[in-house]
Amino acid sequence: MVTKTTAASLSRLTLVGSLERVTEFITETNPRKPPRPRRRPRACAQQRPPAEAADGPLEALATAAEEDEQPGGAGRARVGLCVLCGLPAAGKSTLARALRRRLPQRPGWACALLDYDELIPPEAFGSPEPGAGPAEPSPLLPRWKRSRRELLQCLERFLRAVVTGDPLSAPATAAQPAWERFLACCHGQGLLSSAESDAGAGRSWTLAATSRPLYLILDDNFYYRSMRYEVYQLARKYSLSFCQLFLECPLECCLQRNRLRSHPLPDQTICLMARRIEMPDLKKNAWEQNSLILKSFDCTSEDNEQIISLLAAALENPVKQNEENTEQKEADRAICAASTVHQADQTCRRIISQTMKDAKDKNIPSSEMKSLAEELNKLKAEFLEDLRQGNELKNQSCIQNQHSDPATSVISSFQHEATNVVNKYILK
Repeated sequence: MVTKTTAASLSRLTLVGSLERVTEFITETNPRKPPRPRRRPRACAQQRPPAEAADGPLEALATAAEEDEQPGGAGRARVGLCVLCGLPAAGKSTLARALRRRLPQRPGWACALLDYDELIPPEAFGSPEPGAGPAEPSPLLPRWKRSRRELLQCLERFLRAVVTGDPLSAPATAAQPAWERFLACCHGQGLLSSAESDAGAGRSWTLAATSRPLYLILDDNFYYRSMRYEVYQLARKYSLSFCQLFLECPLECCLQRNRLRSHPLPDQTICLMARRIEMPDLKKNAWEQNSLILKSFDCTSEDNEQIISLLAAALENPVKQNEENTEQKEADRAICAASTVHQADQTCRRIISQTMKDAKDKNIPSSEMKSLAEELNKLKAEFLEDLRQGNELKNQSCIQNQHSDPATSVISSFQHEATNVVNKYILK
């Protein structure tokens, strides 16, 4: 739940000062003042190392890096994926930029920032594509979802090249502009070098040589757990490190900060995201164990020491490829089912909207339109509940589609039943 605080109690000086505290600590090698006593932030990381042992993982990493540089060293690149998540204007980008400056100094890691606001074009969040009317929803994903998927595909190609040493090549399904934006981002941060290829075939890209551990910081809202789980899946596929930093910030604080931006989001967008956002939950999801929840409006030096310790511990304990157990598989299915139900719900809503329009065009009395809407919404709720529970579909006509995915079958069956309901009103 997002804490609500009155705007009057959150002055602009307080907001700016809070972000300055986290940045000042990370950018300074030796803080001059000790952190003031405070309550420790809620954290999801198990067995958090005590403050006096915070340098343990860092020393181990430094030793391992030196061994990799020696002849006969392991030689395998060590890569960590750090997901920053939270509401818009919670302070994620401020923290990301501070980490980008600080991590190469202490503990000496290579670090790059993948800012989704820069890698996903603004037009991806514009109006729906032409031809995707309510009667016939487009089979394609919305542009912003496609852009996120393409970005993950680009990231996977980069990770594969880093881990396996294979040549860097563009994903087969990602659009060329998405790949070019990703390459430019990596090149600008020293991860890639480019050269003109032979026969005028354009530029060729090679990975920059480094023996240091590499952390990639992904800066986005990641308000659905399923969004973050996609990144975790990449870490598991290539045995990389994975951790999460969730910035918890009062809704009113985010709204106030957002209004000060040159291109603010609508308040309604942030409020909707605040209702839907899913915080890391260690008790339910073992894959979220390397997570830290910070109060972005009250960060101190102690919080930032915990951030460094979390990153170090995660890098020392990469995700194992065969780490799943039965309980985790059930959690994975729940995440997948939630996404499927959400997509089916959106499509059924569009079907109801178009059905009501058709009913009005067929001169169904206004006195009966309300009853029709209630009946359709009740029908939708029943079908979605069947989808959640994995029950057999009510409409046996869907047996012919038994090899299609559950969401498609539910939508097809619902559209058939909705048509029958409308016909019942028309034939009265």
